[in-house]
Amino acid sequence: MSQQSPGPQQIPVVVLAGFLGSGKTTLLNHLLHRSGGTRVGAIVNDFGAIEIDAMAVAGALGDSTVSLGNGCLCCAVDASELDVYLERLAGPSTGIDVIVIEASGLAEPQELVRMLLASEHPGIVYGGLVEVVDAAEFDGTRAKHPEIDRHLALADLVVVNKLDRAADGGRVLGLVRELADRAAVVPATYGRIDPEFLFDCRPSEERIGQLSFDDLHEHTGDGDGDDHHGHDGPHAHLHTAYDSLSFVSEQPLDPRRLMGFLDSRSEGLYRIKGYVDFGPHDAANRYAVHAVGPFLRFYPEPWADVDADTRLTQLVLIGSGIDSDALAKDLEGCKSDAPHAADEHGMWGVLRYVQDPDGQDPDEQEPDDLPA
Repeated sequence: MSQQSPGPQQIPVVVLAGFLGSGKTTLLNHLLHRSGGTRVGAIVNDFGAIEIDAMAVAGALGDSTVSLGNGCLCCAVDASELDVYLERLAGPSTGIDVIVIEASGLAEPQELVRMLLASEHPGIVYGGLVEVVDAAEFDGTRAKHPEIDRHLALADLVVVNKLDRAADGGRVLGLVRELADRAAVVPATYGRIDPEFLFDCRPSEERIGQLSFDDLHEHTGDGDGDDHHGHDGPHAHLHTAYDSLSFVSEQPLDPRRLMGFLDSRSEGLYRIKGYVDFGPHDAANRYAVHAVGPFLRFYPEPWADVDADTRLTQLVLIGSGIDSDALAKDLEGCKSDAPHAADEHGMWGVLRYVQDPDGQDPDEQEPDDLPA
């Protein structure tokens, strides 16, 4: 994959939700310690639950963390209030690569997603809703909070945590997969998932002159209290695997066929990222694509002069339990049979997912279209 970033330079904002005790804070701390050279900004409800000393040493306290001790973020009056918090994190001077909103255990994730999609901040993009489930207490939580079924149906990624403590983890995992609709469902213990599910991790070496969470972790150990459970230190196995597929094509893709593929993408396919060459349909631009769960957006950007003879489609697909061979075959079928001819209406489906110049999202991504 090319390391060149899409033109808009938008920072993904991930919503981390789940009922009290599900392991959200443990997962967030894990992401902070396993982020590579990536700098993670956090908006949290209860700052006391985060390792304050660790964050201060890492240089993240203040300019990259917003403490909301007075209540749930979802209780804010409107999206403009969220923009105030995002502005503090998404400014170029902070150097932040991804923002994670850790919701209160009683927050309504649908409202958080609506607020993000309604945000007018040009520097951020919705990065998905991650719902954390306590496998050991799932039946009891569901009986007490039946709305969890709705939360799971809305999620883009579900982390079934504490599987080591569940007497019948396989049954819980299967039930969650039924309730989670098309979301990728990832099993985990101690909140350990691969950060690549949520964001691209930079090599630690890219951070020069700034102490990162990786530096802190290297000197102090995990810091999350899990090592006594039999893990082998900083490079322990993450207890969860994900599937990924890299697709490269020298032949342009047909926009209608690609949209057909994206509209019917398989269950568990959580992320799609990369660049698409639509050939004569738009010879001046390549299209950066960002998909997380059902959310989809394209960013047209001019081809560089050096790309004139090497125009490629380069995609990476990430998910849980996906059929890589079938996906590769489907993408092969998206190649254009007439790479030098263009249907004048062929790009309409793609352009529906291109952000308007005034910053408004396509109609299909309006908050009112989210599941009730």
